[in-house]
Amino acid sequence: MPYLSRSVVLIILCGLAIQIPSASSQQQTLPTVEIHARRFAFSPDEVTLHKGQAVTLRLSSDDVPHSLVVPALGINLQVSKGHPAEITITPPSSGIFPGQCGRFCGSGHGSMLFKIDVKD
Repeated sequence: MPYLSRSVVLIILCGLAIQIPSASSQQQTLPTVEIHARRFAFSPDEVTLHKGQAVTLRLSSDDVPHSLVVPALGINLQVSKGHPAEITITPPSSGIFPGQCGRFCGSGHGSMLFKIDVKD
């Protein structure tokens, strides 16, 4: 009889392992928005997200070190060429959230603006 009870326990544990999604599989299903930074612009320079829906923002630099700072959404990504950075956010409210490059990258740095438009 002990062999039978071990078999039953094994079957139950296997069933639980199959039904519980792993954290890595959940992260892989999130939409990702690719953003490129280069002197003196982001591409795209505006993205639209939806309130309460998680999304991963992935920032890459095409030339020199840059950053993307959107204070109201807690975003502060630092990148250099060949070293992208990403953050997963879930916008808590709708609205327009301005951002900019937070790392001086040359004479046009001040014009390097970004906007996140969060819809309901």
